[in-house]
Amino acid sequence: MPPPETIESLVALAVALGAEDAGGFSEPEAALASASELMHSPADVRHVRSLIRAGLDPLGDAYCAIRTPEDRRYLGQTYTPAAIIKAMVGWASDQGDPQRIVDPGAGSGRYLLAAARRFPRAELHGADIDPLATIMLRANIAASGLGDRATVHLGDYRALTLEKINAQTLFIGNPPYVRHHLIDPEWKQWLLATAARRGLDASGLAGLHVHFFLATAEHGQPGDYGAFITSSEWLDVNYGKLVRQLLLDGLGGESLHVLAPTAEPFADATTTGAITCFKMGQPTEKMKVRRVETVADLGRLAKGRAISRERLAETNRWSVLTRVTPKLPEGYIELGELCRVHRGAVTGANDVWVQRGPTPSLPDSVLFPTVTKARELFGAGSRLDTVESLRKVVDLPVDLDAFDALERRAIERFLRAAKAKRVHEGYVASARKAWWSVGLREAAPILATYMARRPPAFVRNDAQARHINIAHGLYPRESMTAALLDKLAAHLRSSVSLTQGRTYAGGLVKFEPKEMERIPVPSLAMLAEGALV
Repeated sequence: MPPPETIESLVALAVALGAEDAGGFSEPEAALASASELMHSPADVRHVRSLIRAGLDPLGDAYCAIRTPEDRRYLGQTYTPAAIIKAMVGWASDQGDPQRIVDPGAGSGRYLLAAARRFPRAELHGADIDPLATIMLRANIAASGLGDRATVHLGDYRALTLEKINAQTLFIGNPPYVRHHLIDPEWKQWLLATAARRGLDASGLAGLHVHFFLATAEHGQPGDYGAFITSSEWLDVNYGKLVRQLLLDGLGGESLHVLAPTAEPFADATTTGAITCFKMGQPTEKMKVRRVETVADLGRLAKGRAISRERLAETNRWSVLTRVTPKLPEGYIELGELCRVHRGAVTGANDVWVQRGPTPSLPDSVLFPTVTKARELFGAGSRLDTVESLRKVVDLPVDLDAFDALERRAIERFLRAAKAKRVHEGYVASARKAWWSVGLREAAPILATYMARRPPAFVRNDAQARHINIAHGLYPRESMTAALLDKLAAHLRSSVSLTQGRTYAGGLVKFEPKEMERIPVPSLAMLAEGALV
C-alpha cells in the first residue's frame, strides 16, 4: 500500500491498527482520532502490521514525509535511524537486564520497541507531549502485541511520575532538541531551581535536551542506567556545563561517542550527534570518550579513550577530549608558535558603525574598509586584493581633540545620531574606554573565517582590510616575508578540515582563536624550503 500522505490518513491507519486499545485515548488523542474519517482496507492494515512486527516504523516514516523538518522543529522532533538505535540498545543489553524501560521523548516508539524486543520482560514507558506522536506510539505498541507491558504518557517528561522500584530502569532515547527561546519561562525556572537544589550550575539559555538530562537524574536511582543521543552542543557551550556536571555527579557518565560532522546521523537534520552512556549510583572516576567517522563505526559503544575525572572536571570544552591529537609530523609546529590568532572587534551596533551606503561626512582617517561578512572572504579565493566592494567601519579614536573644527563638527553630528539610537547605552559600547571608539585591530596579513559548514577560508590580505568579529586575523609573532605568508596561507587552505573545529547544532563548525592556534603547520624552515608533507 502507498504510505499515508496526510495527517488524517495517518491517524486513521493508527486507529485501525488498534491504537486506542493500548491504554485508551486521552482527550487530545480522542479529538485527533475523531477528526479522521479516512478508512484503510483490512489488507492494508495487515500489511502495515507485518512491517511493524518486522521491526520497521512505517508510521514514523510517513509522519516524517508528511511534516517537514521545519514543521517538526518546534517540538524538537528528529527521528533516529535504526543503526544508531541498534548500537544504543546493544550497549544497554551488555550492562544489565532492566525491569523497566523509559523513553523520555518517545515519538512513534522506535527506541521503546527496539528495547522491548531485547528485554522481553521489561515494563515499557513512553512519554511525549504531542498527541499525534502518542497515537502512533500506541498503534505500534498494539501492532507489536505489547499492550500488556506498555504505558503511554501524554505529557511532559519533566513532570512524569515514576514509581520507585527495587530493580534497574533503563532510560534510552533521543531527547527533543528545542532551543531555549521556545521553552516556557516556568520550565526555565524549574531547571534553575532543580539544579540549584543539587548544588549545580544551570542557565536559562539551555536547550530542552539539557532539561531532560536533569529530569533523568531526578527520576532515576542508584543502579539505573541509560543512553541518550543528542546534539553535541552541550560538550562545549556554557549552558552545557550542567550536563557535564551531572555526568560527573548524579548520572554517572560511562562513555561518550561523538559522531563526526560528515557522518550526518539524522537524515532530516544537519547536526553532530553525541551518544552519552551513563550508570547512576556513584561519582564518575573516568569516562571513555571517542569520535567516530561514520554510524557504522559505532559498534556496541564499548570503545573509547579513558579520561580521568580530574581532566573532565577541569576541561570546559569536552569535544577536544574526543579527538586523538596526532603526533606532529617531523618539522611541524602549532600555528600558534608562528602567529597569534585574534578575533575582530565587536562593534556593538553594526547598523551605526558599519556604513553600507554612502559614508557620512566624516574624515577619511576614521573610515576603514573592513571585512564584515564571512562570504567576502570565501568569495575572495586565495587573495583579497581590493577593498572596492567592502563596507567601511567608523573607528574613532578615544581622544577627539586631534581633529580640526570642521572635522569635529561632523563627528559630533554623527555621534548625536548614534546617541539618538541609544548606541552609547549598549552593553558593548558602555564597556569601552570611550563608547564611540570601536577599536579595530591593525590589518592582519592573513584573514580567516571561523564559523561555517565548510573548512575555514584563509585569505592573504593584500588590500590591508580591517576585520570585525566575523573573522580571525593571523598576526605573525616575528617578521615573515610575503612569500612565507603566501605559503602558510596555502598550506592552511589545503590541510585544515572540519574535524579540527567544534560542531554546533545545525552543522556549523567553529574555530575559537586558541583552537586555530593548535592547527599543525610546517616550521618556518620547511615553509622556506617548500618541503611540505
